[in-house]
Amino acid sequence: MPKIRKAVFPAAGFGTRFLPVTKAQPKEMLPVVDKPVIQYLVEEAVNSGIEEIVIVTGRGKRSIEDHFDYSFELEHNLVEKRKHDLLEEVRKVSNLAKFIYVRQPQPLGDGHAILCAKEVIGNEPFAVLFGDDLVDSETPAIQQLMNVYEKTESCVIGLEKIPLEDSNKYGMVVPKSQNGREIEIKSLVEKPDPKDAPSDLGIIGKYVCTPEIFAELEKAESATRDGEIRLIDGFRSLINKQPIYGYELEGTRYDCGTKIGLIKATLNWALKRPDLGPRVEEFLHKNGFKAS
Repeated sequence: MPKIRKAVFPAAGFGTRFLPVTKAQPKEMLPVVDKPVIQYLVEEAVNSGIEEIVIVTGRGKRSIEDHFDYSFELEHNLVEKRKHDLLEEVRKVSNLAKFIYVRQPQPLGDGHAILCAKEVIGNEPFAVLFGDDLVDSETPAIQQLMNVYEKTESCVIGLEKIPLEDSNKYGMVVPKSQNGREIEIKSLVEKPDPKDAPSDLGIIGKYVCTPEIFAELEKAESATRDGEIRLIDGFRSLINKQPIYGYELEGTRYDCGTKIGLIKATLNWALKRPDLGPRVEEFLHKNGFKAS
């Protein structure tokens, strides 16, 4: 069974929900405490055994490349000022993995972003991590999906139970069978009206894909009406040829694609920090908030 060595990070969107800050800064570079969201996701992938990070970028995303690159001037400055602890942190970022950048010339959907990485991925299974979903868990979220892939050798989709009134914000799955958190999927529905929701299992932005997904996305490209290619359409087609599984992720998910989700994530990781946690908790307590 091929080992999953590569992960694709679609990062070419405009981030309109965070305007005006995303006018000149990629939403993937918005900070959670002192690290950008995309670094948490890269660390999640690396801690799961991923060796190559393929980031699909677009116009105005150069700062993502700069963040994971070496910065001679900065490192030289930190050496001169003997800030060795900060120097170590900066060097860790550049040494996390092998980084490959692919350009998405037009924002034609998340499935199109995956297709842009086809030549880099080749005929291998791969992980996909979208830049909105951070999961605080003992086992990295993408590792949880990779564990299911090792048993099934099939695509695996990250799932979370959601309130049915929010179903029109998510892709949803129809379970065929279920064994604990592991679910064989019968079908997938894109953003159904709450009265038509087929389950309470929403799709979040973490996947393991087999290379056969590329052929299905290329078919979707020729069939699309609005010019956008969606990953869920590739899965809908592929499920007729091979089983697809879902896994209800363990841990707490933070939707950093929303302002409130980013604030919650920042508070969560700040409270976990020994250098910040006590002061943040004190601030919350003084202002009538209770840190849980």
